[in-house]
Amino acid sequence: MNIDRLVFAIAGVFILSSVLLSIYHNQNWLWFTGFVGANLFQAAFTGFCPLAKILKAVGVVPGHAFK
Repeated sequence: MNIDRLVFAIAGVFILSSVLLSIYHNQNWLWFTGFVGANLFQAAFTGFCPLAKILKAVGVVPGHAFK
Protein backbone atom coordinates (compact mmCIF):
# COMPACT_ATOMS: atom_id res chain seq x y z
CA MET A 1 0.00 0.00 0.00
CA ASN A 2 1.39 3.41 -0.91
CA ILE A 3 1.15 6.75 0.89
CA ASP A 4 -1.81 7.98 -1.17
CA ARG A 5 -3.99 5.02 -0.29
CA LEU A 6 -2.94 5.08 3.36
CA VAL A 7 -3.79 8.79 3.66
CA PHE A 8 -7.25 8.19 2.20
CA ALA A 9 -7.84 5.10 4.36
CA ILE A 10 -6.74 6.81 7.59
CA ALA A 11 -8.75 9.95 6.78
CA GLY A 12 -11.81 7.77 6.16
CA VAL A 13 -11.38 5.99 9.48
CA PHE A 14 -10.96 9.35 11.27
CA ILE A 15 -14.09 10.77 9.64
CA LEU A 16 -16.24 7.72 10.32
CA SER A 17 -14.97 7.53 13.91
CA SER A 18 -15.67 11.18 14.62
CA VAL A 19 -19.16 10.95 13.13
CA LEU A 20 -19.93 7.92 15.31
CA LEU A 21 -18.47 9.67 18.36
CA SER A 22 -20.59 12.73 17.63
CA ILE A 23 -23.72 10.57 17.49
CA TYR A 24 -23.03 8.50 20.60
CA HIS A 25 -20.87 10.79 22.75
CA ASN A 26 -20.74 14.52 21.98
CA GLN A 27 -21.46 16.49 18.82
CA ASN A 28 -18.26 18.52 19.25
CA TRP A 29 -16.46 15.59 17.59
CA LEU A 30 -17.76 17.02 14.30
CA TRP A 31 -15.03 19.69 14.59
CA PHE A 32 -12.52 16.88 14.06
CA THR A 33 -14.40 15.79 10.94
CA GLY A 34 -14.20 19.36 9.65
CA PHE A 35 -10.48 19.52 10.38
CA VAL A 36 -9.80 16.30 8.45
CA GLY A 37 -11.93 17.51 5.53
CA ALA A 38 -10.19 20.89 5.47
CA ASN A 39 -6.78 19.21 5.51
CA LEU A 40 -7.74 16.95 2.60
CA PHE A 41 -9.06 19.97 0.70
CA GLN A 42 -5.92 22.04 1.14
CA ALA A 43 -3.71 19.01 0.35
CA ALA A 44 -5.47 18.67 -3.00
CA PHE A 45 -4.21 22.13 -4.00
CA THR A 46 -0.90 22.46 -2.17
CA GLY A 47 0.34 18.86 -2.05
CA PHE A 48 1.23 19.36 1.63
CA CYS A 49 -0.10 16.68 3.99
CA PRO A 50 1.44 16.17 7.45
CA LEU A 51 0.42 12.49 7.50
CA ALA A 52 2.06 11.93 4.11
CA LYS A 53 5.29 13.47 5.45
CA ILE A 54 5.20 11.17 8.48
CA LEU A 55 4.50 8.08 6.37
CA LYS A 56 7.32 8.98 3.98
CA ALA A 57 9.71 9.42 6.93
CA VAL A 58 8.94 5.91 8.20
CA GLY A 59 9.61 4.42 4.79
CA VAL A 60 6.21 3.93 3.14
CA VAL A 61 6.41 4.02 -0.65
CA PRO A 62 5.03 7.27 -2.10
CA GLY A 63 2.30 7.23 -4.71
CA HIS A 64 1.72 9.89 -7.34
CA ALA A 65 -0.04 12.51 -5.22
CA PHE A 66 2.50 13.03 -2.41
CA LYS A 67 5.98 12.79 -3.97
